[in-house]
Amino acid sequence: MLNGKIYTKCCHRYNIAGNAHELTFCCYKNQNFLSKDRTCKYLVDSINSSREKYRFDIWAYVFMPNHVHLLICPKNEIYSISDILLSIKQPVSRKAITYLRKNNPAGLKFLATSQRNRPYQFWQKGGGYDRNIIKDKTVINVVRYIHNNPVRKNLVEIPEKWSYSSAADWQKAGEGPISIDFDSFPVT
Repeated sequence: MLNGKIYTKCCHRYNIAGNAHELTFCCYKNQNFLSKDRTCKYLVDSINSSREKYRFDIWAYVFMPNHVHLLICPKNEIYSISDILLSIKQPVSRKAITYLRKNNPAGLKFLATSQRNRPYQFWQKGGGYDRNIIKDKTVINVVRYIHNNPVRKNLVEIPEKWSYSSAADWQKAGEGPISIDFDSFPVT
């Protein structure tokens, strides 16, 4: 609420061919849902499926315990970042909720929304953060920012030690759970 009025944060998306996108999205109520390997593997699978379906390159990523950073570059001239995000996030939510229903029903309380039409939620509502990037120097800075996120949060001493990050791939290709598209990465 702002000045007595309900305020809804909006995320404007610009689907411009040739632009990279720095994407950030958070777990529901900033909870650490991505601290489990199981949910991180759901996310890896979902990103890889979405990548095939919507044709985008991945240049960097990190899964933090409560949020995700991705740097992608769609290959198609016409695309929808909203559709890409939905195809990444929705399967993770469904798998996590299904897992909890079967194996840990008490754990559903952390995803509870008190809403009849959507009783559980894995991801924070809203569009998250989306920034179009066109400059090579900015792309390189975003990669560094993404990789250093676990270091800034004192989770590891060096970026390459964080399991769900592309930092290790940047040191030696093929090391991380999601392959990086180095062949399309802009070289300065």
